[in-house]
Amino acid sequence: MPRGYDRPLYIQPFDHRGSFQTKMFGWQSPLSDAQTAEIAAAKRVIYDGFLTALAGGVLKEKAGILVDEQFGAAILRDAASNNVVTACPAEKSGQEEFDFEYGEDFARHIEAFDLTFCKVLVRYNPQGNRALNERQAARLKRLSDYLADKSRSRFMFELLVPPEKAQLDKVKGEEGLYAIHELQDAGVEPDLWKIEGLDRRDDCEEIVAAARAAGRERVSCIVLGRGEDDQKVRSWLSVAASVPGFIGFAVGRTTFWDPLVAWRSKKATREQAVAEVAGRYREFVDLFERADLHPPFDRSNRVRPEHRSSMEG
Repeated sequence: MPRGYDRPLYIQPFDHRGSFQTKMFGWQSPLSDAQTAEIAAAKRVIYDGFLTALAGGVLKEKAGILVDEQFGAAILRDAASNNVVTACPAEKSGQEEFDFEYGEDFARHIEAFDLTFCKVLVRYNPQGNRALNERQAARLKRLSDYLADKSRSRFMFELLVPPEKAQLDKVKGEEGLYAIHELQDAGVEPDLWKIEGLDRRDDCEEIVAAARAAGRERVSCIVLGRGEDDQKVRSWLSVAASVPGFIGFAVGRTTFWDPLVAWRSKKATREQAVAEVAGRYREFVDLFERADLHPPFDRSNRVRPEHRSSMEG
């Protein structure tokens, strides 16, 4: 299968695990069966919102979900049976260092769901701990080789570049480029990069150039939301949509968090929460497609605001 994925792709991600159970529910591991079922039911609300958006006109061939096996196995099977693009995380939740959620059994879990994408979330700073980076790169190359040689699933790579001292906003642009090149040099070959939102069109173009370097013409990028507020996410989507090679987005908490909180606190019915998730997702799809047709003015000289910390993917 040729490397890359270059069709429009609008992902509804809800693969949050440790952070979801602690910050949405206030629970610590290990979970009881009843607690696991309650979290799975909340994730079904998000999935039903996604399906409602499809029923309302979002094209299925451009849409997809990212959900975990622990709480979303039934959702993954349902989506795959309906030819919806699916992605599932392979990383342990909430870890600073990438490792496999299921250890040496990672391949069996990937193949259990007929996934479109196997996804990883990786914190990697080229200026960070070299031994840590080398350990991560070795595991990621193993996964990359497996997916390329033995699996039908493509490789989705969510890159976070945690700042070292004195790096500040440089991290989101220049250090991201270095990280992509280092990982490629280590033999890590994603089909699709999930990239933190960037304020400048030039930065987006440079990221695409790095992702597509040296014969990787079909490799693409999507922009992620990182739990930011609606206005900031809209800005990022507008900028990314204007850049060839950015094919879509993965916006999770900005879409589903408030509707789920309202539902769980009985301030909204389940039907209202589903409708709100659907409406927010549809708005982001419409925004991206409008911006793709009408690129925004490049505010490349605008000072970038400080990026707040947030939960893992």
